[in-house]
Amino acid sequence: MKPRNNTQISEFLLLGFSEDPDLQPLIFGCFLSMYLVTVLGNLLIILATISDSHLHTPMYFFLSILSFVDICSTSTTIPKMLVNIQTQSKTITYSGCITQMCFFILFAGLDNFLLTVMAYDRFVAICHPLHYMVIMNPWLCVLLVLMCWILSVLNSLLQSLMVLCLSFCTHVEIPHFFCEINEVVHLACSDTFFNDMLMYFAALLLACCPLTGILYSYSKIIVSSIRAISSAQGRYKAFSTCASHLSVVSLFYGTSLGVYLSSAVAQNSHCTAIASVMYSVVTPMLNPFIYSLRNKDIKSALRRLCERETMKVYTPLPVQ
Repeated sequence: MKPRNNTQISEFLLLGFSEDPDLQPLIFGCFLSMYLVTVLGNLLIILATISDSHLHTPMYFFLSILSFVDICSTSTTIPKMLVNIQTQSKTITYSGCITQMCFFILFAGLDNFLLTVMAYDRFVAICHPLHYMVIMNPWLCVLLVLMCWILSVLNSLLQSLMVLCLSFCTHVEIPHFFCEINEVVHLACSDTFFNDMLMYFAALLLACCPLTGILYSYSKIIVSSIRAISSAQGRYKAFSTCASHLSVVSLFYGTSLGVYLSSAVAQNSHCTAIASVMYSVVTPMLNPFIYSLRNKDIKSALRRLCERETMKVYTPLPVQ
């Protein structure tokens, strides 16, 4: 089939969470606060990683990329929602909706792949500590991140181009706070069989394969290394290096899989929109807290960064 745009509409309506005008200021304040905390927290992780030479390791390189992706992911959805609430408008243009959907799919895929790469990094660090810097050399780290981007971009472009082939007639209300691909596809008045098959295949590929890789990495860590460590202190140290990553993995996959499984059973779009806040907004906001609170290196780097900035502020200028 030759790809072409058959749409007869110019915009969609994002229904959001509630039409009650009394709730709009509360929703606006909550999401603005979460967005600012997400951006500030992830920026601090990136700045700490860049400024502190002790954090110039593969683990923190991947963490800084994950923080950047989290900032981009929330910036794809929340600002448009805040603008709509402020202007008391629910519209988003057709091109804007497709663009938002494309970038959200891109960054969601990147989250999946980066968490898998970080699990592999922990596997090498614990199971092969003597060869860690040889295996996880800078070229391999860059190559892994590049592969994450390539796979995510290809998936995002393919799914977005398939949506462009659909026809949209009169029903343009999206019961969500952003253009989620499943909701957009189900508004089409043309056949969506190939779109549905592509979405199911991509969900299977992007969820099951990375999650299987993560679980396999940690099973090898437990079987091969942690059981071989005789001292309780050594075992605790091995577990502590994985605790932050495991917390993020559990939060991301637990909420996202929970949303899609519940939506498949309940078929309640409004409840799905509320539940999707967990993986699309709350998880990127909590990631910096998880890594900073459970990681002594990050806390030390942030402390040194704050001390340097404080000294710059209070250091008097030399008298001319």
